[in-house]
Amino acid sequence: MNRPVVVGVDGSPSSLVAAEYAARTAVQRSRPLHLVHGYLHPSGYGVPLNPYELGIPAPNDEAQSMLDRTAADLTERWPGLTIEVRQVAGGPGATLVEESRRAELVVVGSRGYGGFAGLLLGSVGTQVTAHAHGPVLVVRPTGEPIPQEGPVLVGVDGSESAEVAVGQAADEATRRRTDLVLVHVRTPGATDVAELLDTAVAAARGSHPGLTVTPRQLRADKPDQALIEASRDAVLVVVGTRGRGGFAGMLLGSVSQSLVQHAHCPVLVAHPYGRAH
Repeated sequence: MNRPVVVGVDGSPSSLVAAEYAARTAVQRSRPLHLVHGYLHPSGYGVPLNPYELGIPAPNDEAQSMLDRTAADLTERWPGLTIEVRQVAGGPGATLVEESRRAELVVVGSRGYGGFAGLLLGSVGTQVTAHAHGPVLVVRPTGEPIPQEGPVLVGVDGSESAEVAVGQAADEATRRRTDLVLVHVRTPGATDVAELLDTAVAAARGSHPGLTVTPRQLRADKPDQALIEASRDAVLVVVGTRGRGGFAGMLLGSVSQSLVQHAHCPVLVAHPYGRAH
């Protein structure tokens, strides 16, 4: 199955930056690119519960023009890339979550139209990163050039979620032909975790022969702040959905949420493929 790279596009600057990054990623992975726009019924909802009352909303001509322009621009930059555009009747977040069932990767911008200025990640991005059925890449920040060089950085805490993140981070580092840095943040009073890092390094090297893997242990009061600072030198930071100490009801742990909101490079949220939440 040739899973596509899917990106949500609404015409906002953030989503157009995400679309460009998604195109580059699709080429890198030899996958088709799907530009998807989830649109709502004029009443503010997706497909109505009783379509005989209001009718299923028709695709928006203005949105279709925006999608076609975006596809044309990307095709000009990457002539060999296969691009499909479509509008889906439904909320943007729910649409992308459903698309993630069949996607290689879902890409979202940091904030689309309708997002409040104080929100670094809009409601759509928050919904997708929490509920997707596969990995989600958040392209941020939009106010600075997106880094093109540097290692792939991944946080390690011994959790099952972190194991998934390490595996997907190793895949990304291999595709990008760069190094992988495994980071554990040791907080005051915590026990030594050298063995934990050694195990993760051995797993990454064993599954990706030839990949340069470097362990790094940081000391800090707040793991999220240490990882955010470390992301300044990275091309990508990879996080799990929930690490050790996370509440069972939280779909995205607090450290992962902080990185998605504040990292200095794109963030990959490493959901396992095909797992519903």
